[in-house]
Amino acid sequence: LATIMMLTGCSKPQETTTLNIGFQKYGVLPIIKARGDLDKALKEKGVNVKWVEFPAGPQLLEGLNVGSVAFGESGEAPPIFAQAANSNLVYVANQPAAPLAEALIVPKDSAIQSVQDLKGKRVVLNKGSNVQYLLLKVLEANHLKLDDIQVVYLPPADARAAFEKGAVDAWVIWDPFFAAAEKQLNAKVIATGQNLVNNHQFYLADRKFAEQHPDVLKIVVNELNTTTQWVSQHQTDAAKLLEKPTGLPLDILNTSISRMGFGVTPISNDVVKKQQAVADAFYQQKLIPNKINIQAAVLAN
Repeated sequence: LATIMMLTGCSKPQETTTLNIGFQKYGVLPIIKARGDLDKALKEKGVNVKWVEFPAGPQLLEGLNVGSVAFGESGEAPPIFAQAANSNLVYVANQPAAPLAEALIVPKDSAIQSVQDLKGKRVVLNKGSNVQYLLLKVLEANHLKLDDIQVVYLPPADARAAFEKGAVDAWVIWDPFFAAAEKQLNAKVIATGQNLVNNHQFYLADRKFAEQHPDVLKIVVNELNTTTQWVSQHQTDAAKLLEKPTGLPLDILNTSISRMGFGVTPISNDVVKKQQAVADAFYQQKLIPNKINIQAAVLAN
């Protein structure tokens, strides 16, 4: 009897890890959530997945900072602001550059034909977002400064309303809002991020979780990479998975997805340098209070 108890009843049960993943309505993570493959892969390793939705990157990274999630996805700008506020985040992986997924646009009947025509005009954008860096680079490439235009800061929904009623002259925006403006408003593209910015999508984790569970994050990154490869070959199927959460029509989502960067890889030194350039530009514009070192938010191999 004692032997049976030792073999069956007294062994310590395997501990279950829970991974809280922060996601937004659009992107690769909601596709992964809908497909369910990551949940299955991690469950086999004793890891339960809990999905937590956020309206945007800044709120998601605040959730990461306070511990409500341990992993999430964001564009270039939010992790820079989070790191400047002494967040405990670390960069885990990224998608390839997607410079065509953001642009400076004007209304279909606008007299503005080039970036030079923006002098004195009202340009709306979301403050501290990726497109703020795009605006800086567009102006720089055309020998203009921020003082040459009137910058209006509004979140995407309010910016679109202002754009539609003519309260602003131009809008700097990213997908899927960019694709929606093209399809629904026939907006004209004055400049994209092509040859100007990278527009990486980043995957970030809580530092403590990343240090304690590198095997879990490896599975997540592998699944992210596999999923983006599937998306690249099945764009309409992927768009259908995003129709309900985003409330956007299939044609808009197809356009937006076609401009994604496909493939997810661990952070490289080259990507760190490019992200550092964005952080330095934000510091120069006094958008963050202090200079930050992106490499400090990357775990040593």
